[in-house]
Amino acid sequence: MANKMRREALRRWVVSGIAAALLAVLYGIIFRFSAQDGEQSGSLSQEISARCVDILNSLSGGDWSEARMSGLAAAFEHPIRKLAHFSEYACMGILVYTLLSQWMRRVRGRCLLTVAWVFLSAACDEFHQYFVPGRWASPWDVLLDTCGGAFGMLLCICAAALWRRHGAGRKAKAARGCVEERD
Repeated sequence: MANKMRREALRRWVVSGIAAALLAVLYGIIFRFSAQDGEQSGSLSQEISARCVDILNSLSGGDWSEARMSGLAAAFEHPIRKLAHFSEYACMGILVYTLLSQWMRRVRGRCLLTVAWVFLSAACDEFHQYFVPGRWASPWDVLLDTCGGAFGMLLCICAAALWRRHGAGRKAKAARGCVEERD
């Protein structure tokens, strides 16, 4: 029993350490993107949009005109920027929820704290962006980022439910003698 408790405590600390380290890296990435001035940020978005259009063009046979490709790249730029916001904060939601799940038993409390953490992080990021030349703060981005964090948290909840369901199914089969138990 004592060994099992020690293993569980070690697992909890290891998972917490990994989640915290990845969260620190993510904060660094978000800060670097937010610190780019308007020209750098716009140029990066245009480059990513152009690459996406190049890939689509290649997949469709590669016969699009330059005018069509430029038009599509311009149309893709805004959605790609917003998808990047959503994705960064979805990762944050996953990491924060994972970290909190090691120390908090109540799912509701974890959910509320995760959403609050992501919201405050997004608000601080937008506040930082306000002082960067050529950039501005957007309450809509805070909302989008918070939705991304909530989505990441929901992915964790769904994954945990599937994991429990799969584990319960294996235990039931083992109890019926359908699955060989491993050491």
